[in-house]
Amino acid sequence: MLEMAVVEGCIELKYLDEAGFCLWSPVSYSYSQIGQQKCFEQSQKRYGSRISILGLWQEGESFEYGLAQGGFKGKSYLKLMNWVAHKASELFKQTGKLTVIVQDNSPIHKSKEVRAFWKRWSEQGLLLFFLPPYCSDLNKIETQWHQLKTHEIAGQIFDNEYDLAMTVVQGMKSRSERGNYQLERFIFNSA
Repeated sequence: MLEMAVVEGCIELKYLDEAGFCLWSPVSYSYSQIGQQKCFEQSQKRYGSRISILGLWQEGESFEYGLAQGGFKGKSYLKLMNWVAHKASELFKQTGKLTVIVQDNSPIHKSKEVRAFWKRWSEQGLLLFFLPPYCSDLNKIETQWHQLKTHEIAGQIFDNEYDLAMTVVQGMKSRSERGNYQLERFIFNSA
């Protein structure tokens, strides 16, 4: 039903989810010269803060995202969602289109602090659709995370969180160029 509304041009449908990256990413598959042992240079620091990405994927059209050190908490989720709501409001004023966000049932998505914003967001033209529990395969952004981790990040070892974050940013940029869709990054400490 939601996808039919997209086809008819009534709504913009976006899929929201969070993914995480560590300093040591798993090696799923690699090559080595015949007769030579596969070797990876290791950093001194194996464990560090993870870099998390919270993204909104509009299939074939756009990818909006923000990065955070560690995981996303209620306040960082709210900042990003208020940014999305502002953009939804502008779209609604210009075109009459609603923005629908498909997301899982993460506790931060339904916290008391976040629920207090739901009415305001809906008045701005931003509606939330929650997937059934344990149905992450219905969230189309999961494929994007898999591709990012498999093709841009896999098998790399980082000395620090900054290098990891910059690799994630570059990976997102490369994927958007290859996929020919818009990419926009939300920066949390900007004015």
